[in-house]
Amino acid sequence: MTETPLALVTGGGAGIGAAICRRLALATGGPRHEVIVVDRDDRRAEETARSILADGGKALAVGIDITDMDALRKLSADAGALDLLVNNAGIFEVKGMFDVGPDDYRRMYEVNLVALAELSRLSAGRMGEGTAIVNIASRAMLGARNYAHYVASKAAVAGLTRAMALELADRQIRVNAVAPGVILSDMLKARKDTDLDALKAAQPSGRLGQPEDIAEAVAFLGSKAAAFITGQVLLVDGGRSLGGTASF
Repeated sequence: MTETPLALVTGGGAGIGAAICRRLALATGGPRHEVIVVDRDDRRAEETARSILADGGKALAVGIDITDMDALRKLSADAGALDLLVNNAGIFEVKGMFDVGPDDYRRMYEVNLVALAELSRLSAGRMGEGTAIVNIASRAMLGARNYAHYVASKAAVAGLTRAMALELADRQIRVNAVAPGVILSDMLKARKDTDLDALKAAQPSGRLGQPEDIAEAVAFLGSKAAAFITGQVLLVDGGRSLGGTASF
């Protein structure tokens, strides 16, 4: 690993992604990463990078659509040898099963799975021993109503994580995933179909998650403290999955 570890985070412009970028770049209890902040929205990527730079960290903003394979190949080539890849970018949509068609599944998979798989493949070829990939899955992989296409894509991320861990084990590259539960993000707050009080009441922990909760889990799985952990999907949901089928 390099003296200053290099991390690339997709979907790093806001919410969970921005929290991950800041946690990696501004760590107080471990090595600080130089972070490549990738987001489809150039402005949001730059805002995250500027906030890190203002606080004394190292960051570079890159605005690309990760479903553009040419742009993805250029991103990987320009980034070079990563110490940590965090596949956080994803899309979400509320839509009942009878309203979801083949194109909805394809669009969800293109962003949530295909782009993730391709960036991982390109990056892993340049990564050395002791490096790591962390994918963002979702507790919804356990099953949820009104977004079957999203559920399927995140279940696929969990399966791909295990497959990648086996494929890359001989290179000493660890691959794990974090599966967030209900996280109090701007996206969640903007949803009109969501009752935040009801969601909070369903949490055994008595609170909703914060983006920083996911950032801490990602930082752990990407660190030397998790050197003997690979192929795992870590549920970070305040214990909600213990109550049965996921509602988000």
